[in-house]
Amino acid sequence: MMGSQKEREMGQADGVVSEEAHKCCGCRFPLLVALLQLLFGAAIAVLAFIMAAISPSLLARETPHWAGIILCVVSLLGFVLYLITYRADERTSMQFIVKVLYFLLCSGGLVISVLVIAFQGHHFSLANGFSCREQGEDCVCTLDPLDPIARTFTYEAVGDCSAVMDTLKIYFLLQMVLNLAAALVCAVGAFVMWKHRYQVFFAGLQVGSLSTQHWQKV
Repeated sequence: MMGSQKEREMGQADGVVSEEAHKCCGCRFPLLVALLQLLFGAAIAVLAFIMAAISPSLLARETPHWAGIILCVVSLLGFVLYLITYRADERTSMQFIVKVLYFLLCSGGLVISVLVIAFQGHHFSLANGFSCREQGEDCVCTLDPLDPIARTFTYEAVGDCSAVMDTLKIYFLLQMVLNLAAALVCAVGAFVMWKHRYQVFFAGLQVGSLSTQHWQKV
């Protein structure tokens, strides 16, 4: 009886230590990261829809609302992980599947955010060299107005070229900043998930010496 009581007390103490180990800034790990992912994802999506309202001719890579929506989905999975991870039994298939999906989606969110940064940076550099003129309700921009065969960019239903020359460039910069922050959050989520949740994964061979009976990781 005394032994079983001590074991229960030790188990409860281990549970408290484990609970505290998975906290960051007073919050459990998945909650803090998921909140940041939801915040940045919503901001990216809203800003992208505002950009799309400037001109219907803007391409999907120029208005990355899809990146924001994906981040919101990742954050929702993080909330699910927050609800089911810290139970006594961590050997359920549901928890394992959610952990794997969250790690993969965080990694995918990181890649997507980097791609958005590349797209937005490319269009920002192009917009810096634009020479635009109004043609009716459209705005026609070119990189070299003296070159008759230079590539042109037509922004339909703009009305005023200042929306392209000034406003659109500001939106490109904001998208780069937001996606950079989102990429860092996703990288932190994937790293912490791998480090603290997947240490039981295969990470190398164990070889031992018959004479010393000491094991060494390679």
